[in-house]
Amino acid sequence: MFLNISNPVTILLFLVAIIFLIFLGKVSKVSLIPGVGLLGLLGLLIYYVVCLKNPDLAAQRNVLMNCIFMNLIYIFMLFSSYLWANSEEAIAKNKKSYDDSLAWLWKKV
Repeated sequence: MFLNISNPVTILLFLVAIIFLIFLGKVSKVSLIPGVGLLGLLGLLIYYVVCLKNPDLAAQRNVLMNCIFMNLIYIFMLFSSYLWANSEEAIAKNKKSYDDSLAWLWKKV
């Protein structure tokens, strides 16, 4: 049994949770908040890849592939929000950010 994140209700719940994490990271100016969510999603991605190798779940391969696809979209969202929160945190604490190559994008947001 695995967590199916490809049905519409779960997609909506994950989007609400991710938007909440992005909001908390932006308001508190702490990049750790989206980073923890990102680590959780990476762990879930590893779990789905391990489930793909399970012969008992071979019949549900399409569902697992949809879950992996949705998980990659969530990872992209949280990774970009982590970079954004890291930039905001660096500006607030007057220190250098890890990577400042996306500064042109954050100024437009």
